Amino acid sequence: MDTWLILVWLSGVLTCLSASNVTTVSSSAGVSALPSSARATTVAAPDQEEVTRSTEGASPSPPISLRPGTPTLGPGATPPPTHGATFSPSAPVNSTATTGPTGPTSPSPNATPLPEGDSSGTWAEPWEANSSTGATSTSGAFTTPDETPIIAVMVALSSLLVIVFIIIVLYMLRFKKYKQAGSHSNSFRLSNGRTDDMEPQSVPLLARSPSTNRKYPPLPVDRLEEEINRRMADDNKLFREEFNALPACPIQATCEAASKEENKEKNRYVNILPYDHSRVHLTPVEGVPDSDYINASFINGYQEKNKFIAAQGPKEETVNDFWRMIWEQNTATIVMVTNLKERKECKCAQYWPDQGCWTYGNIRVSVEDVTVLVDYTVRKFCIQQVGDVTNKKPQRLVTQFHFTSWPDFGVPFTPIGMLKFLKKVKTCNPQYAGAIVVHCSAGVGRTGTFVVIDAMLDMMATEKKVDVYGFVGRIRAQRCQMVQTDMQYVFIYQALLEHYLYGDTELEVTSLESHLQKIYTRVPGTSSNGLEEEFKKLTSIKIQNEKMRTGNLPANMKKNRVLQIIPYEFNRVIIPVKRGEENTDYVNASFIDGYRQKDSYIASQGPLQHTIEDFWRMIWEWKSCSIVMLTELEERGQEKCAQYWPCDNPMACGDITMELKKEDECESYTVRDLLVTNTRENKSRQVRQFHFHGWPEVGIPSDGKGMINIIAAVQKQQQQSGNHPITVHCSAGAGRTGTFCALSTVLERVKAEGILDVFQTVKSLRLQRPHMVQTLVGAPRLSGLPPGRQERARSQVRGIEPPPPPTPSGWGAGAGAPGGNSHRDGTPGHRQKRSVSWLAGGSTGTEPTKITWGAGEGLAGSRASSLGRGRTLTAERS
Repeated sequence: MDTWLILVWLSGVLTCLSASNVTTVSSSAGVSALPSSARATTVAAPDQEEVTRSTEGASPSPPISLRPGTPTLGPGATPPPTHGATFSPSAPVNSTATTGPTGPTSPSPNATPLPEGDSSGTWAEPWEANSSTGATSTSGAFTTPDETPIIAVMVALSSLLVIVFIIIVLYMLRFKKYKQAGSHSNSFRLSNGRTDDMEPQSVPLLARSPSTNRKYPPLPVDRLEEEINRRMADDNKLFREEFNALPACPIQATCEAASKEENKEKNRYVNILPYDHSRVHLTPVEGVPDSDYINASFINGYQEKNKFIAAQGPKEETVNDFWRMIWEQNTATIVMVTNLKERKECKCAQYWPDQGCWTYGNIRVSVEDVTVLVDYTVRKFCIQQVGDVTNKKPQRLVTQFHFTSWPDFGVPFTPIGMLKFLKKVKTCNPQYAGAIVVHCSAGVGRTGTFVVIDAMLDMMATEKKVDVYGFVGRIRAQRCQMVQTDMQYVFIYQALLEHYLYGDTELEVTSLESHLQKIYTRVPGTSSNGLEEEFKKLTSIKIQNEKMRTGNLPANMKKNRVLQIIPYEFNRVIIPVKRGEENTDYVNASFIDGYRQKDSYIASQGPLQHTIEDFWRMIWEWKSCSIVMLTELEERGQEKCAQYWPCDNPMACGDITMELKKEDECESYTVRDLLVTNTRENKSRQVRQFHFHGWPEVGIPSDGKGMINIIAAVQKQQQQSGNHPITVHCSAGAGRTGTFCALSTVLERVKAEGILDVFQTVKSLRLQRPHMVQTLVGAPRLSGLPPGRQERARSQVRGIEPPPPPTPSGWGAGAGAPGGNSHRDGTPGHRQKRSVSWLAGGSTGTEPTKITWGAGEGLAGSRASSLGRGRTLTAERS
């Protein structure tokens, strides 16, 4: 910065010096030189543009003509103001300047004015003679010469050249400095404060000055929360400093193979190249030069050499090479941390078939199973090397874990999804398989983030400390720019803190009973039990009031039933704006993610009388065909919800009309079928409302039977009407609504995987809408079923017809059994026994009942594959 200021100062001095060399010499008629105060005059042209002219040292120039009657100017006099002076190129002039051997002179008294219309159009500046000199012009006004436009241009060009030279010097100095430092960053700051990590042709790299003296030692886990809060202060200032101090690349690293002309087209980004010492070598193809190259690098894990292969997202022309690498490295797990397209840019070619099989080079890939979940998709491929009939290779199973919740900009809103995803990868990767292939688009940013989180979780478990700075520096010696942005760097710490504070809260249903006994036991040193301690952690989640801007607008405040429960901006439900009316896109409702897909639910408050129209506009706009109502219209003498549906006669709200077609009373809820019509669009839809009556005015339902029944009914309705959002509301849209969403999500995962995680499910809900699941007793729990109800409950929880009786061994149907799970090649599927207990809430007095079903490898399958796989459901007395 000091060099910059000095050079700028020098440029100003040089500019002044160049200007001071322009001088004016008096004419041979004896006109004295003008003083410094008179050396520059400003002439206003007819269009009022001011032209500043320097008269000192002026070269010969055409004379300037002013109106007659100009006052005299003596040797020491100041020139008169020239306001109103005009320039007329075609006007006749009174005199002309002649140039002698020594410079410009005053015009001759006998000078003849130019004829009118002369093409030399000139300026004239007459002055009256001073009495002490006795010099006069023939017209009564004495003239002095001035600089020419050519000289003015030369002066301007000289100044411009000096400035350009200085800029070039500065650029060269800065470039040399950063080149020596060898530290680059690929991130650039966007207007919304988030950081983008990619460009179509290359990854942007901003130079930085590494701090070689600053040390960032490993951090004990018990100081993790304190240190993260300290470093995040002042807009992550200390985190940015730490990130900027990371080494960019090893000094001796080379990229000769990647830089070969034959390989340049194989690189997605010209500045993200694998180092020669760590790149993956493919087996050369005979007759194809440089066929051993692929843009991929071996990366160490925590205490495990070459645990990962960090690769760029395959291009169309490198898909065959990608599968060749998978086969040759004996890879069983692929981790994909990008979508195929983001912001309309291709980030990765689709290197797998949607269904059936496809051959890539000499590798045949067939799709065995696809599981779509809210944060990621799991695809199972069967691959086989083809081409050599005499030496046919055996088939291999490769699983791709595709994380789909990474936003186009920045990082995920919460690390919960990434931690679940990473655990699934670690659990499913075979022990003796080859390196795990991880790729995003360039294979450095998100890829590096995944690798670092994996390694630091292992380090946390082993050493009770983390060394993010040191580990990132080490893997950057294997592949450039691993962890590209400061936001990714901070996200790593947030994921580690999330794991440290809350741990792994997933449960196999087989361990549920022992876990419940544990959490109902008093925690040593406290007066509360484990369940109460868990709920305290949930209530400590900060409510982000600053992210409720729209709901807090004065025009929208009256639309909120409870002022503390307002939707966040990032997931609020937006409805069309009414023509000519402002602030009509707001309704107090939030999108909520489910188990399998995003925005599975709309959590809404119970409509107020003046927001019924907005409620139905929301239902129509987002094509919600199922409404779950968890409150009565009035409870304890207070209105909880306005009646928004018709009874005998049709009901109209703006362009929306509703007509009750059918009403059925079930054991604990009422089902109403409504015909909803948009008169403006002239279209109609069927909407079904499930009105639950089993929630008491105070407390919670005595058992979970009614909730299980209504959840099963809603899921059946969804399968018939399509997977549009389910609208759920109570009064404020948080307590009972959150309990329903949580229980529905938990049960859906139990059915699919035999795993439940109540804590993280509720935590995720609270991050999406304030106060979801408001009380400890409102937290979802598994309640008992009375005797004689097991078979019906099993059918409703499963959402399918009761399966055949179990085998005598108690295991699910195996090979050869009707509906048994088996692989495509006919080999029997493997199953293990899992059980879940619906424990009594303590108020029914009934004996607990255990519902057990066989669970197999196909449990994580899609909705279509998870039903009808022949799993056996049995009921046992505990």
